[in-house]
Amino acid sequence: MKISYNWLCDYLKTDEPLEEIIRLLTEIGLEVEGTEEFESIAGGLKGVYVGKVLSCEQHPNADRLKVCMVDIGIDEPLQIVCGANNVAEGQKVPVATVGTTLHPRGSDEPFEIKKGKLRGEVSLGMICAEDELGLGTDHEGIMVLGEEAIMGQPAADYFGITRDTVIEIGLTPNRADAMSHYGVARDLRAALLRFGRKAELSFPNNNIVTGHHESSSIVVEVKDKSRAPRYAGVVLENIKVGPSPEWLKNRLKAIGLTPINNVVDITNYVNHELGQPLHAFDAAKIKGGKVIVDTLVGGTKFSTLDEKVRELHQNDLMICDEEGGMCIGGVFGGIESGVSDETTGIFLESAYFDPVSIRKTARRHGLNTDASFRFERGIDPNGVVEALKRAVVLMEELAGATIASDITDIYDQKIPNRHIDLKLEYMDRLIGEMIDRTLAKNILQWLDIKVVSEEEGWWSFEVPAYRVDVTRPADVVEEVLRIYGFNEISEEGKMVMSTGHFEHPDLHRAEELVSELLCSTGFHQMMANSLTSAEYGTDEVYDLGENTHPVKMINPLSSEQAVMRRSLIPGVLEAMAHNINRQRRSLALFEFGRAYFEDIGDFYREEEYLMMALGGPRNEEHWTTGKVESSFFRLKSAAFKVLSRLGFGADASEQVGEHPYFSEGIEIHVRGQRIGFMGLVRGDLLRKADVNQVVYAAELRWDLLKPMLANTRVRFNELPKFPSVRRDLALLVDKSVAFAEIKVAAEQVEKKLLQEVELFDVYEGKNLPDGKKSYAVSFKLYDDKKTLTDKVVDKSMKKIRSAIEKSTGATLRG
Repeated sequence: MKISYNWLCDYLKTDEPLEEIIRLLTEIGLEVEGTEEFESIAGGLKGVYVGKVLSCEQHPNADRLKVCMVDIGIDEPLQIVCGANNVAEGQKVPVATVGTTLHPRGSDEPFEIKKGKLRGEVSLGMICAEDELGLGTDHEGIMVLGEEAIMGQPAADYFGITRDTVIEIGLTPNRADAMSHYGVARDLRAALLRFGRKAELSFPNNNIVTGHHESSSIVVEVKDKSRAPRYAGVVLENIKVGPSPEWLKNRLKAIGLTPINNVVDITNYVNHELGQPLHAFDAAKIKGGKVIVDTLVGGTKFSTLDEKVRELHQNDLMICDEEGGMCIGGVFGGIESGVSDETTGIFLESAYFDPVSIRKTARRHGLNTDASFRFERGIDPNGVVEALKRAVVLMEELAGATIASDITDIYDQKIPNRHIDLKLEYMDRLIGEMIDRTLAKNILQWLDIKVVSEEEGWWSFEVPAYRVDVTRPADVVEEVLRIYGFNEISEEGKMVMSTGHFEHPDLHRAEELVSELLCSTGFHQMMANSLTSAEYGTDEVYDLGENTHPVKMINPLSSEQAVMRRSLIPGVLEAMAHNINRQRRSLALFEFGRAYFEDIGDFYREEEYLMMALGGPRNEEHWTTGKVESSFFRLKSAAFKVLSRLGFGADASEQVGEHPYFSEGIEIHVRGQRIGFMGLVRGDLLRKADVNQVVYAAELRWDLLKPMLANTRVRFNELPKFPSVRRDLALLVDKSVAFAEIKVAAEQVEKKLLQEVELFDVYEGKNLPDGKKSYAVSFKLYDDKKTLTDKVVDKSMKKIRSAIEKSTGATLRG
């Protein structure tokens, strides 16, 4: 939102510099995102001065040029060659000096005045025409200034060039009260008074004479009062539509609006001044002399100001006459009823529309106007008539309008101010220290929040209706704190405490960390429906064994949503089938979700899982890599990375196990407790789901891991000071021996020095005895107190080798 500093100062008188204003605005929540300088004439006429032509002689080498001596109030007159027919001795003229950049009207290209020679005569500047200065379109000759012009005076001062600073505020959606210059001034006043600065707030002039007019020929009828709780209007006559005065044009241009004519400009001005959108209808175009506020039949065609024909929804609020729609209420005007150059009378509308209704209408039609921006956030329902009066004052002053009717104000059910009770101890606890009670009360009163009663330990407030964001005691405390100053709260305060209960650890954050980790390694998060097909509870393919009965829906919506899932595996298989049928075979998916069970005796339980699954090519085929299929070890790596990220890396282990949905796989244990299973999904389960590729999956019990997180601390180790040592063994083992058995045997016998055990090669084939395979295993040893010697390493490796041979029957491969 753009705020003009000059405009802001019309309502707030203060001695504070602009830099301090910007700082305070940011501190009270109206964050200043930047500023820009505005000049009513591009370039601000910098380097252009009032000069007096002392002499004007014919150029010796050119019939159409003259050599002039011009005094601009410096030591020596300037010699300037001029080609204008109307230049003459004694004139006061605008002179652009050497180095000045001009922005001619109608040209996108500025140009710089340079010292030069014209037909042999030196020229040290330029006597300017109106269009060359950007002041108009006349190029018939140079501008001749009035006698009141002072020689040497900057042209910007003579022509009254407007300079302004435009403040860009990043307004949050809840701060509807600050969607105007007056609203920002009102908030800023409270901040200035808080720090003892001068701050005088004045409301713009809206004094008009009403109550002595004949009844208008235009009758207002509000049929849909739920969407238009308050609707006001007045008839103005003798309107002279024309250009707005320069001051009004400059105000609008400064904040990025294009001036149109005085009537439309006034409505835009009041909108940005007070935050109240207005709309002017040509009174002569209101059929039947009646304004009707209601909805129209869905599908009705309506032409808006942008010359587009729109199809109305049955819930779109419309401003109509007796023959049809004139305006989409609170959003966009109609092309048939707008003000034109021939308009002499208007019906000026000011209203409060239901924010939800306006927001939905604007979204339906893809419109985002200044009016809808304010209406859908909530304007001041009790400022509707005040803003209307303000517009009438400006219409009288700038368009010659006369009031032709009393103000119509239909407001049957007044929108009340809110009443909020606040316990002072709660305020102290929320802020973290006790703010002086008198100061807190003053801050709220400066914000128009009135203290209506005080009891021991309690205050009751009346909050104005325009503060749509202040609805709870916490909001009142926030108002006190943002004006008091967040930076003013002592860092040494002893009262800071939590205002709510937070689980330790932060389980939501734990899920985020896991999600970020898996996404960074190529997985995509999915979400399957907890309701699944009825056959999931009856088909033997999905059988999970005894005491795992599915929870059946009493009144299912369909047979496809008849029971609750008992595992996340079928859901991921359906997702995979969906993707495979659309030529997406490379799949790596994960999901956080619950499984549901009915136990004996109509008892129900839930289990939380982190499910991971992958299948198909690991990546797209490429000549540098060939085709690489997903593997169990990629899944295992991801699962153990998750456990490590949660702090369970040193506590996690694996062992061979069984699961009804897997043909083979391993159990995962953390601190001795089985928390999951991973492996190769059964073929019949894949066929049932119409998945025609191998799938590896893992289910980790998230509900079992969560309690462990509370007792898990991040462990930090110093960076290694000494080198580690790696030794490799080529082991010949039975085909039934898993690498995990070798790893466990090694870790049990050498707990002090052994850091890592990795399998880096497996061989099965010729030159090996039947029923045997070869493992190439690396062992990393490290001592954090000294450099390992060969003697120490050999001794450790001898123990490791002996333990492996004893537990697995392995022998060294020759």
